[in-house]
Amino acid sequence: MADYLEKISEAEERASALEAQLADPGLAQKPTEYQRLGKQLALERPLLEAGSRYRATLSELEGAREMLADDDPEITEMARGDVGRLAADRDQIEQELRQLLVPIDANDARNAILEIRAGTGGDEAALFAGDLFRMYHRHADRVGWQLERMSASDTPAGGFKEIIVLVSGTGVFRDLKYERGVHRVQRVPATESQGRVHTSTVTVAVLPEAEEVDVELNSNDLRIDVMRARGPGGQSVNTTDSAVRITHLPTGLVVTCQDEKSQHKNKAKAMKVLLSRLLELEQQRTADERASERRQQVGSGERSEKIRTYNYAQNRVTDHRASVTLHKLEQILEGDLDELLTAVRLDLSETFESADPQART
Repeated sequence: MADYLEKISEAEERASALEAQLADPGLAQKPTEYQRLGKQLALERPLLEAGSRYRATLSELEGAREMLADDDPEITEMARGDVGRLAADRDQIEQELRQLLVPIDANDARNAILEIRAGTGGDEAALFAGDLFRMYHRHADRVGWQLERMSASDTPAGGFKEIIVLVSGTGVFRDLKYERGVHRVQRVPATESQGRVHTSTVTVAVLPEAEEVDVELNSNDLRIDVMRARGPGGQSVNTTDSAVRITHLPTGLVVTCQDEKSQHKNKAKAMKVLLSRLLELEQQRTADERASERRQQVGSGERSEKIRTYNYAQNRVTDHRASVTLHKLEQILEGDLDELLTAVRLDLSETFESADPQART
């Protein structure tokens, strides 16, 4: 109990500091910083609200327990019922607080670049990449996020070899970062004549959206090529050189964008993806140097890790990190990810705390 109250007080102090920063008149000249601080404050709101209810419930529970000593049997009987009800309320709020007190990543308030790529399995993997994209799109609609398509490589069958989108809103990176890794699907493809189950994989990467101030970028380190955009099967979809490919020479990172008819817009989108990938590289390098042992205990979320299996025949989704299995595959593919995300967040936070008890903010 004392730990919960201490963490609530710390959140209130953080919120007060953020509110003071947001009230600074000079911040009006820095819209990006204003938006970033506003998102950080929004992440604290649910904890503050639960903390207020928790304090009120503890106060009422203490009062009800004092009434148990009253000489009037009717009052003590009433107090006994109140104690039971309030104790149950306290336990429920503590479960909420347990979720809300998961350690905060420095990037949690950022938007995210979501990259989905077909892995092993050919056309079936590309089709499942499309299914995952629609799953995330529906989840975004449910929670009030916005999606902006950055780049995509479609397949004739309606799937994606690769699709990259910018996801904007409150708590985007905080939630989507748990989706990084290999997603495995087990189902009978539409083209399978003998009804055999095939296993295919799709990789998901989630990068915190970078701001220009996050990454030092020398224009001499960039090679920018323009070309005609191409569609599925190789056919040209544009008669002008609007597609843009940016190569970061020091790292070899390559980003191509061709979704827009405007070369300028494609270049801006490609640059945004490149900056986010460079930010991820830099943050990964720093994390490797600072805490490689702890990160191995926690689980790195690297793309090579199999994190989840979607089994169509059994209507089952299993998350291998949290050892949770849900028999509601259709609902999950319709964007109902809350139960999965909560289970993984709590599981990884417990591992995190056992590896480094001082890490919680």
